[in-house]
Amino acid sequence: MTTSPRLRPADLAALASIGLRTRKLRAGLSALGIAIGVAAIVAVLGLASSSQAALLAEIARLGTNLLTVTNGQTFSGGTAELPVAAPGMIGRLPGVLSVQDTGTVSNVNAYRSPLIPAIDTNVLSVDAATLSLPAAAGTSLAQGSYLNAATARLPVAVLGAAAAQRLGIDRIRPGMRIWAGGQWFYVTGILNPAVLAPEIDSEILVGFPAAQKYLSFDGHPSQIYIRTVNTQAATTRVDNLLGAQANPEDPSEVDVARPSDVLTAQADTAGAFDDLFLGLGAVALLVGAVGVANIMVISVLERRQEIGLRRALGATRGQIRIQFLAEAIVLSLAGGAVGVAAGAVATASYARAHGEAIVIPPDAWAGGLAATLLIGAAAGLLPAIRAARLSPTQALWSI
Repeated sequence: MTTSPRLRPADLAALASIGLRTRKLRAGLSALGIAIGVAAIVAVLGLASSSQAALLAEIARLGTNLLTVTNGQTFSGGTAELPVAAPGMIGRLPGVLSVQDTGTVSNVNAYRSPLIPAIDTNVLSVDAATLSLPAAAGTSLAQGSYLNAATARLPVAVLGAAAAQRLGIDRIRPGMRIWAGGQWFYVTGILNPAVLAPEIDSEILVGFPAAQKYLSFDGHPSQIYIRTVNTQAATTRVDNLLGAQANPEDPSEVDVARPSDVLTAQADTAGAFDDLFLGLGAVALLVGAVGVANIMVISVLERRQEIGLRRALGATRGQIRIQFLAEAIVLSLAGGAVGVAAGAVATASYARAHGEAIVIPPDAWAGGLAATLLIGAAAGLLPAIRAARLSPTQALWSI
């Protein structure tokens, strides 16, 4: 009784690569669909994870203990007014570390010079600001200096990041001035973008005393920034008391917010549109699977003589079956590996260009490779069964 020769893994690997090595262009085009689908999946998940990691890092850096109080609406729909004493009253709450505020100066716009048409406001507002506002709002100086006890009483202004850009000011020069409220204000500083308080970016900030003296400001705050003890319990406790503390007569006219919640929501929804792109990646994988199945069917038809020769030399049906099944799997995995590399490169390039951490979830590349393995097995199963059914005589003499 004779036994069939065993097919060792090394022999199987050599056999599985025969069709790919002899038909490189066709195999490459078939694997391209797989590579595109896997690259799309890895890139989508990687970009979403990188953006989410960047947002979470920004939240951790800026802190979640910032609360804001703004003037809401009256019962009749008009704009409410915060009491002048609101910042001082809020500062008495237990757990409050710092209270800073701004007040919008009504009917005053800022321009680069008095020659600019009044209608070209660039959506900039002039606001009175307290002396420690940047630290409380989570921003800092990009150039120059901020307001101090002396300059807060003089016609001196500090520009938000967007305000400086719209005014065409990119650096602080000696004697630099802007036109606001019918007179010149000297510019001493430019702020960095305020992530937690983006409204500051488009503001021109002057001291409270200067705003009252030169711009007829009424002294009422319009936005109050509160830093609490950096614990969830303390921040929540202060949050619950802010409305009544800021305006005891009518707490409903006070809007209280926690800016970090916006960033947290952004982080949570960073992948909201990923399903669409993942669907496109899945379609590309499906097209690739059809391509692999097609090339395997053609390969079986073209290699009948090879199959017949191997069968005549003692190869079993199972060995023929596993040879072609392994060839389909190798073809799919080759495309998947290229796709993983392409997706990783795309993620790294985008994240580096935007200053984000490079994060490629293991689920992305591992899932992509697992999907290609299943696709290869599914696409090669029927051609492999068809090849194994051929008898030596059929394979050698069929045309």
